[in-house]
Order: sequence, then C-alpha cells, then structure tokens
Amino acid sequence: MLKRKIETVLKSWKDTPGHIPLIIKGCRQCGKTFSVRRFAQQNYAHEIYLNFYENKNYASVFSGSLEVDHLTMLLSALLGPEAVFEAGKTVIILDEIQECPDARTALKFFATDGRYDVIGTGSLLGVSGYGKRPISIPVGYEQIEEMYPLDFEEFLWASGIEDSVIRYLRDCLKKESPVADALHVKLRSLLLQYAVVGGMPAVVQTFVDTHQMNNVLRMQRGILSDYQDDMIKYADAKDKSCIRECFQSIPRQLSKENKKFQYSVVKKGSNAAKYAGSLQWIEDACIIRRCYNLSLPELPLDGNAIQDIFKVYMVDNGLLIAMLEEGTQYDVLQGNLHGYKGAIFENLAADMLIKMGRKLYYFHKDSGLEIDFVIRYEGESTLLEVKASTGNTKSTKTVLNHPEKYHVGGAIKVGDYNVGRSGNILTLPFYMTFLLTAF
Repeated sequence: MLKRKIETVLKSWKDTPGHIPLIIKGCRQCGKTFSVRRFAQQNYAHEIYLNFYENKNYASVFSGSLEVDHLTMLLSALLGPEAVFEAGKTVIILDEIQECPDARTALKFFATDGRYDVIGTGSLLGVSGYGKRPISIPVGYEQIEEMYPLDFEEFLWASGIEDSVIRYLRDCLKKESPVADALHVKLRSLLLQYAVVGGMPAVVQTFVDTHQMNNVLRMQRGILSDYQDDMIKYADAKDKSCIRECFQSIPRQLSKENKKFQYSVVKKGSNAAKYAGSLQWIEDACIIRRCYNLSLPELPLDGNAIQDIFKVYMVDNGLLIAMLEEGTQYDVLQGNLHGYKGAIFENLAADMLIKMGRKLYYFHKDSGLEIDFVIRYEGESTLLEVKASTGNTKSTKTVLNHPEKYHVGGAIKVGDYNVGRSGNILTLPFYMTFLLTAF
C-alpha cells in the first residue's frame, strides 16, 4: 500500500477548527479517490461516498433545494440504512465533483451548516468546455489542494527507503557533505527507475510488485490513451483535434536545443491564435506545466516572468517516456540516449519541482545565455542547472560574475555527481533535487 503525502494534508485539514469543505484536484488516476477514501475509513465513524462519474443518478439529489437537511434526507432514501449522518462523525465524499456542478454549489451550504465534513475530488475542474459551470462557485467556502502523481520521495518510500535515509540525505545537503558511496550508487539506480516509471500510483504499485517494465509501459500507455479519450469526449468540437496535436507535439518540443514552446512545431505554419486555448486545456487538466522565461533572474520571479515565452513539461516524467518509441525505457536505464537525454532529465527536474508545489521559470537570452531553471531557494533567487552528464556551466558563471546586473544568491548544479561545492556553485547528485523545498 503506497504512502502518500496528501494524507498529511487531509489530517491537517481535519484537525483545523472550523474547517470548510475540501477539494482535492489533480490529473486523472493520480490516486485522489483511493487516498481520500482510505483517510475517511481511518478517521470517521461513517462515510457517505458518491461518485458522480460512475453513477449519474446521484446528481439528481442536488437538482433542487441545497439545504443540508433536505440533501441528507434524499441521500438516506437513495443509499439506504448504510448512509448514517451523525454530526461530527460523518464525512461526505463527492468524487468527480466536476460532473455535478450543483454539488459544488452545495459546498457553501455544508460549510455554513458545519455538521458534516465534506471532501470533493475533481480531475477536470475548470477545464474549458468540460460540462457546465456551477451556478455559484462557493468562494470562501471551499479549500482547494492540488494532488500530484507520486513524487520521488514517495517513490523512495514505495521502494523500501526508510525516513532515516531521507533524513541522512537532508543532513548531507545541510552540511554539504558527500553521500556514502553504497547509498549513492543505490539512489542513482532508483532515480533512473523513477525516470521511466514516474509516479502514477497504479504504475508504481505494478513496478514495485513485479519489476516488469513491459507491464509498466502498457499501463502508462493506457493512461495516455485515457487522457486522449478525455480530449475527444469533453473538449469543444472545434478544439478536439488541436488539443491532441498540441499534446502529441510535446516530445518534439523538448527535443529542440531551444526548448521554447513553438506553435509551428505543433503544425507547420500554425500560431497561438489557433492553439493557445488547446494548450491551456491540457494544462488545466494537470497533465503539463509551463515554465516561463524571465526578463531578469531576480525576485520576485513571478513579477519578472514573460507570459508569452515559455517551455512545456509533462507533470509526470514516466508518461513522457511512454510517449516515446519502444526501447526508450531500456535506453534511459542504461544511459544510452545521446542528445535527447538532456530533454528527459530536464523534464525529470521539472517533475520534481512541480510536485513540491513550485512554479517553473527559466532564463534565456538571445545572446545564448540560458539557465535551465531559476527557483526561490532559502529566500534568494537561485540558478538551477540540470546536467544529464558532465557539462559546462558557462551561462551560470556569467550570471554569477555580474552581481550588479543579475541579483542572484547562488547556483545549484544537479547531475551525476556527489555533493560538493565550487565557489558559489553547489553541486548535488540529481536524486537530491527533491530536497530543494526551502523557498
């Protein structure tokens, strides 16, 4: 059974006095339902579970009055004696709440009433063209938390790595001391496994149980097929083909030396007017994330972001690998990817940054100056260079050598190294990227 960080979020929410209904949003199949139901069964005497995607009839309960006593009366009649509503001891789970906009409107009434805890989950909340919008978004009456596929730390837990090992890694980062050789070798291997497996829970569980990469790839491609089915099923008719073309272009976008997203790569001669909405649809579905170029690599990063110049990364690196041809998994595990290896490891770094809740930024100038990522780290703007293999840090050194022009605190280089430092550049093994959580 996979340990997930969302469990801590759920526990903190429940323990907060006067908490309001909670919405867990995230891409399809990232584990929302399983985690929420397990939490409910461990922390409440009674669970009322409604899945609006599987049972369309549940929506009728919310089609009239949204007064709480009226809703619980209808649910009791519909679900039978197993539906027990006891103040302070019952949680109502509204799964795939985007399928029933009126249920989301009802969150305001549940919040005001306060007798029952309510948790909603949603995969396509706010996606353009998906169903009907709620008549009234319960602003101020819902808490929204985003859930991702497993991050690298959760993958380490699934792989049998104890918290004591992760505390040791944090200590190595703090003291800037090398990781012990035997552990270093093991973690390098686990990093490559995570690169190809990714973090979709069913995929990770299959890998942990069988270690059969053919099973992993089959499941990943099934998920990708489901995503593309969503694009066909739920998008506006005029956008369906454009969304799929945008999605299928992502591996080609990352293969370019300058990975700036270009609509002409989607289809020759195309422009933002045709495809911008389609790209937004995929991002709203939590499948991709944009990484914005900065006019200057200084704080505040969001204030210096150039909104129409960006790169695009897959939220889950394993799904990116599955979009490539047969044999790519083996190549990644063996390190035989030549030029495209840089694209995969950049996306892997993006995967780790996204799953720790970071927005993505990079710095590129037409002069050739390019920094893979810029992050806020320990209160300062920090350059983050990603090296799939040994490589120079010319751009990083250029920025650091001009503090009067670029207000940067320092730089971190991640790659196939151990922990070390050279001046104001901290070198880390790639697998320690997930520890860069100090904003």
